[in-house]
Order: sequence, then C-alpha cells, then structure tokens
Amino acid sequence: MNRTTNVTPKPLLEVRELGKAYRRYRNELMRVVSWFSTVQPQEETWILRDINFDVAQGEAVGIVGQNGAGKSTLLKMITGTLRPSEGYIRTHGRVAAILELGMGFNGELTGRQNVLHSAGLMGFTHAQVDAAMDDIEAFAEIGEYFDQPMRVYSSGMQMRVAFSVATAFRPEILIVDEALSVGDAYFQHKSFDRIREFQRQGTSLLIVSHDKAAIQSLCDRAILLEQGRVLQDGMPQDIMDYYNAIIAKKENDKVEITPLDSGQIQTRSGSGEASIRQVSLHAASGNPLDVVDVGQEVELRITVAISADLPELVIGYKLKDRVGQDVFGTNTWHTHQVERELSAGETLTYRMRFNANLGPGSYSVSLSLHSSDTHLTHNYQWVDHALVFQMVNMEKDFFLGSSWIMPTIECERQTAKSSESNESV
Repeated sequence: MNRTTNVTPKPLLEVRELGKAYRRYRNELMRVVSWFSTVQPQEETWILRDINFDVAQGEAVGIVGQNGAGKSTLLKMITGTLRPSEGYIRTHGRVAAILELGMGFNGELTGRQNVLHSAGLMGFTHAQVDAAMDDIEAFAEIGEYFDQPMRVYSSGMQMRVAFSVATAFRPEILIVDEALSVGDAYFQHKSFDRIREFQRQGTSLLIVSHDKAAIQSLCDRAILLEQGRVLQDGMPQDIMDYYNAIIAKKENDKVEITPLDSGQIQTRSGSGEASIRQVSLHAASGNPLDVVDVGQEVELRITVAISADLPELVIGYKLKDRVGQDVFGTNTWHTHQVERELSAGETLTYRMRFNANLGPGSYSVSLSLHSSDTHLTHNYQWVDHALVFQMVNMEKDFFLGSSWIMPTIECERQTAKSSESNESV
C-alpha cells in the first residue's frame, strides 16, 4: 500500500549555537599553542553568542540591529570569510554574497577583469563567465567604464558591478549587507526587481539593512540582534517597531510589548508624561467606523492625558499598510499647531479630518506624542497599531495600489487620412 507522508523540507541555511569571540594572548606563541590545546586567553571579547535560526527555501530574512550588534560579523561567518568560535553553520546550495563594498576587487584591474576574477572565485569556469559577460555588462550599465581600471570608479559604480556579478547566476542563498544603499535610486529599484524574481524562483535572501522600507517590502521575517544576541525573531513590521522602541529606550523611556488579537504586536514606548487615552475613527456624521469606503471623509479622534507640566506638545499620526509600509504621516509641528505650556491633569481631544483616498486593504494608525520636531525631541509616547481599520471599494471604478488618485483621462483620435494630411504640410 502506498503511503503519503508530509516531510518538512530541509532549510537552505541552518545556524546553531553560533558564537564569535576575539581573544588576546600574552604572546603569539600562546596563540599558536591554543590551536592544539586549551589555553586561557589574556582577554576575550564576544561579538556574537548563542545565535540560532533557519532560513527556508524562498524565504527572505532581514537582520537588523544597532551598530556593533554583530550583523556584519554574522554574515561573514555564513559566507565563510570568518571562522566561528563556537557552533556551526550548514548551507545547502550555492551562496552569493555582496558584503563590504569592493571586497575582492582589484583597483588596477578593469571591471571586466574583476568580473572574471570574482566569478572564478565563486567557482564558475572561464567559459561560463564569458557566456554571461554580456548580460553582466548590460545589467551594470556603466558604459565604457567597464573596460577601465576600477580605481577610477565611484562607489555606486563598484556596487553596480558587484551586484551584477553576484547575481549573474541565480544562487540558492543571496546575502546582501547594506551595499545597495550606496547605489542610485534607479539601480536600487532594478536590483530589488532582480531579487524579487530570484525569490519567485526559490532563492532565499538574507539582508542586513537600516532601510525599514527594504526590510518590510522584501522580507518574510526579521531578526533583531542586540549586543551580539538574538533579541526578537518575527514579522518584519513588529521587529522594526520594537527596534525603534529599543532606540527610544536609550533615553530611559519605558517600552511595553502587547500581543493583539490580530496576531500582531503593539509596541508602546516613551516617558509617559503625556499619553494616548483613546483613539477612534468616525464618519463625517459622527458614527464610529472600522470599515471605510474608498474616498470617504473620516475623522480620527485622539484623547491625550497630560500627567506632568510640559513646555510644548506635538502629536503626530502615521498610516501604514498591512505590511507596515508608510502611506502617509504628519504632525502638528508641520501644521503649525503646537500646544504650549500644558499643566498636569489636562486632557486634550484632537480631531483630524481627511478623505481616505486609500486602496482596499487593511491599514493601521501609529501615534506619537513628543516635544518638538528637532534633534532635541523628547518622546512622551509612541504607540504602534493604535488603531486598525479596513478599506473597501464600494462605489469607485476598479484600481490597483494603496492610493486612490483617479485621473481625468482625455484622448484625441485622428483618422489615418488626417494624419497623412498633417505630415504633408
């Protein structure tokens, strides 16, 4: 009898108990001895410790964290350019990496020669690289510079060549470390399109970036590193919200994490000197809403409680789509409506009216209370997922996207006879 069993596919990347330490010994002899026996180092600094995660086929994982969290060190160990001090890494399939800009390139060689050299180190034959050279040159789009020494390249041109050669052959795992942030907007869009195409074909992506939009648009999940350890592993939007809260915590702000019924995570941070007491969405008639028609006039009502004397208060709101991408945001600093000289015990009620020119889907509202819009801003409270509502299209013509910006379309037609007449004049 034939029996069908569900077998979980093996992940393309396995990271187990991974750690990296830099050790200093009394002298070089003791360092050499440590290779063959246990020798206590004079000083030991752990950069990463107890890192565990898997990456499945076709999955995109973002690695985020503050400078010094260990992100680049982790990627270098995965690519094999750095040796772990403990734990292990298993990869199943070919890994292509774009790490430090220009790493492995020779400034005296031309772009073409560097492509041959780099692709050779990746394990491809001269014939394979020659067959792909035209496509690599065309994708990089650097013109005659492709046959000039790389020392005359700008950082953006180096990135173009690095990305083009790393993705000339579809890898099973693609690793990117901030390099795309160097390129111009046009090439970034082009690169992300290629990455998404690889993902559709089954390539797994591991990307380090401080670009919130890139993490949330490309990744299925994100891992937050803090002081060399995994602090959170979850949905990109939740991780980025928590990451921002961690940064706020450095100002001695309180951070609260609350699971919502929807499965999302709500993050609150701030000193608490002003706080959100209530938030609701209403129709123009005043009726409360949780489902909004495209283009409908709505009113966002927010009640704020003041618990300490404050010199000024700015309130801001931000609309996000279902994957956490910013749709629109503003605050009362930019609208020139800052409240000043507030006293403890006061309550403020804000009414923000706008037309919901949004596409169908789920949206959330994030709220912020702070002192100003300068580098001296003091965070009283930040609340993610303060409100969630659904947009539906009940009356408008069909359209795509997250914004309703329906145009007026005009068309002028000419017969073939009138066109010929115009050309003969």
